[in-house]
Amino acid sequence: MGIRRISADQTDLRTIEYAFSHSPLPADGRAKWQEAMSYNSDSVVLISEENGVSVAEASAVPLRQNIRGSVYPMAGIAGVAAQPQVRRRGYVRELLTELLGQMRDEGHAVSVLYPFRASFYAKFGYVGLPKPRWARFDPSGLSDLRALELDGETEWQQIGAGYPLYRGLNERLLAQRHGFAVFPESRDVRIRDRDEHWLLTAKSGGEVVGASAYRIDRDGSKAILHADSLLYSNPLGRSLLLQFFAMHADHMQEIAVPVAPDEFPELWATDLTGRIEVKPLAGHAPMGRVLSVEALQGMAVGPGRVGVEIVDDPFIGGKYMLDGTSGRLAVTSGDPEVTLTSAGFAGLVYGVLSPADIVLRGLGTVPDPTGLATLFPRQIPYVFAEF
Repeated sequence: MGIRRISADQTDLRTIEYAFSHSPLPADGRAKWQEAMSYNSDSVVLISEENGVSVAEASAVPLRQNIRGSVYPMAGIAGVAAQPQVRRRGYVRELLTELLGQMRDEGHAVSVLYPFRASFYAKFGYVGLPKPRWARFDPSGLSDLRALELDGETEWQQIGAGYPLYRGLNERLLAQRHGFAVFPESRDVRIRDRDEHWLLTAKSGGEVVGASAYRIDRDGSKAILHADSLLYSNPLGRSLLLQFFAMHADHMQEIAVPVAPDEFPELWATDLTGRIEVKPLAGHAPMGRVLSVEALQGMAVGPGRVGVEIVDDPFIGGKYMLDGTSGRLAVTSGDPEVTLTSAGFAGLVYGVLSPADIVLRGLGTVPDPTGLATLFPRQIPYVFAEF
């Protein structure tokens, strides 16, 4: 077996479609996959070869992600697939280890993926992150928003024309929101080029404060406004978007919008009674891990100071003194007071696990939880980008 790096346009689509699609694909279906792959020029793709033939592959998309207010290069792991004759022979394990090492060496501090089986990726130091949800409701439930006089206005157009506004809001939220991740623009422009969405933008004081990319779908006689995104920088932006959706009460039977993990749609309007359901796409919640502890220097943290040893990890294993006395993380060497796995450390950094959770789940030994709890207060990340 040999591992080799290739460009995205050299990817063997048979391996990918066999793992992730109905297959074999007809010619037009394969052409659509190839069209999508043309937007992955920035991705890092590794393949495993057997007798000179590619039998497994994995790729990493170079995203950026906000972690506790600082933006870091993030490796989005995707397209992990092996042909059936080589499965359970360690090919994927070796590919992933090599891919994560290359991404770390190229400056990526963290990594996120959407797993096919969470327990498999937990062995690679990943920890679960909150799962996106959908809110589905009758637009008449927003009726009380229609009469509000809000300090702003909305505009709708096709996303091909409005894409710069959409991308601009994504960039602003990247700087503001914990966990938020954005694609490189070379990949993100696919939504502009395909031009298959309406774009709703909300503005106040000349600034975009909300945006939603959506389509109108029909299921028999049922009309559905289906949003792929519902983004806003403040409550006014959200209210302006929802007020526009409220105008569809006599047009749509249902509105479906994605919901951030820390959002409560039942509080958006008095009569909103739609069900809230966990988003089924990808089967599992996203997972994240840290690829470099030193790269996190300067991250906003609490005033704790703790010596930790991270064990059983090829990338971040070692002893560190983590000092947040200044309000910003300082990383030096020091004697450990606690022991963490990579997943346990990621749970603290992303804010999804408390020290007590780590102990209960067997992700570390923490004699005194006070220091870690102070250093890494709980936060709710919203990854947003899906891959």
